[in-house]
Amino acid sequence: MSLALVHSRARVGVDAPHVRVEVHLAGGLPGMSIVGLPEAAVRESKDRVRAAIQCAQLEFPNRRVTVNLAPADLPKEGGRFDLPIALGILAASGQIPLDALAATECLGELALTGELRAVDGAVPAALAARAAGRSLILPPASAAEAALVDGVEVRVARTLLEACAHLSGVRALPLARAPECAPVLAGSNDLADVRGQALARRALEIAAAGNHHLLLIGPPGCGKTMLASRLAGVLPPAEDYEALEVAAIASVSGRPFDPSRWRERPFRSPHHTASAVALVGGGAEPRPGEISLAHRGVLFLDELPEWDRRALEVLREPLESGTVTISRAARQAEFPARFLLVAAMNPCPCGWAGDPSGRCHCSSEHIARYRGKLSGPLLDRIDLHVEVPRPAHSELRPDAARGETTAQVRERVIAARAVQLARAGKANAALSQRETEQHCRLSTADQHLLERALDALQLSARAMQRILRMARTIADLAGSANINTTHLTEAIGYRRLDRGHSNGAMP
Repeated sequence: MSLALVHSRARVGVDAPHVRVEVHLAGGLPGMSIVGLPEAAVRESKDRVRAAIQCAQLEFPNRRVTVNLAPADLPKEGGRFDLPIALGILAASGQIPLDALAATECLGELALTGELRAVDGAVPAALAARAAGRSLILPPASAAEAALVDGVEVRVARTLLEACAHLSGVRALPLARAPECAPVLAGSNDLADVRGQALARRALEIAAAGNHHLLLIGPPGCGKTMLASRLAGVLPPAEDYEALEVAAIASVSGRPFDPSRWRERPFRSPHHTASAVALVGGGAEPRPGEISLAHRGVLFLDELPEWDRRALEVLREPLESGTVTISRAARQAEFPARFLLVAAMNPCPCGWAGDPSGRCHCSSEHIARYRGKLSGPLLDRIDLHVEVPRPAHSELRPDAARGETTAQVRERVIAARAVQLARAGKANAALSQRETEQHCRLSTADQHLLERALDALQLSARAMQRILRMARTIADLAGSANINTTHLTEAIGYRRLDRGHSNGAMP
């Protein structure tokens, strides 16, 4: 009777819980069973493992093989346990040393030829292996992204035979190397391409500096999408922990992931026909949705009133908490979702309300019905409501003056964000109520001004908090230690959808 233990990792959300692969060989009729709550793909691994061992010209034991995946109450899915099961069988039968498995974790799907195929969740597995103080053996297609994690030894095995040779001390597996970061192409999506739109450019800078959500309102072709696509480049460079969070989400998403671009902040722009599940994530095996794929980056929702209202309403809680929890009957997964929301909409159904051409013929009822597709609680969570008018023809000429570049604006954003991190350890938009009261104090006169604005615009307590945080960001951009009247009035001015409007006028 022989017993072997191999360390591996499951996938639950962006976590990689430890799984002990216990392999027991006993007398009796030859056969193999897998227990420990395996799903179909895991149960089928016995056929892949048998063929891979035999193709590697190793001996599959002619005994009763029992494989236990512990803990038994954790669902196991996918082909990620093929390699640890195969190594456990070989160790239990004495073909590789047992003690070599004590300080090693492994993941990998086996082909019938013994080659190793990629598995998802390599980054969370590397983070967990580092915390446990063990090395990690992965297939080549997964090792590159795992190598992004510093402080963990990641070995690359192309075949089962190579993994056995490494554990037997015959030939060491090569160490995985993280790819070089791909350079950002100069001049791509530069803010200088946006002509005019001084107010919208200013709002973009404030949004990036304090991580405030932004709504752009304007007629078709005025530059809303162009402005939104430039926002990710204005944001400060991602810190190491932020980039690893983004890489971990991409690693478990089941979508192609380029490790050479792991430091780039994500920009997601789903179509307005996307469902609520596509936005927040879900499925039988919970996967991250668009809001999680936009974590630490920008989520752009164009044609906001055209979205299904149920899909938009699911954004309300993640906008506040920065996380989304997906619950199923048998399991629950939590994904981070701290994104910067940028939305765009037309001022009316035809899109031309308030345009000097006077081409809009929408009635006030039509405009109210159109804007009523957006709920008050959702708009309450968006800090800046900015009008983007149609640019003048003179601003579109090739020889017209160009605005500041992305690099110039980013310098001010980085400086303002550094002040915020030094003061509270977070961006202004993430301040709690107590932190807002501490860091966003107003003079007595400005406090009265804010209260009058709250009464006139019928703003909620949440909107008041957001105005204060936005005023703090404006003061940080100006290099001011205190919030002055000009900073406060500018912040109040961005709550444009909270104001009344007349027929055909912009909000």
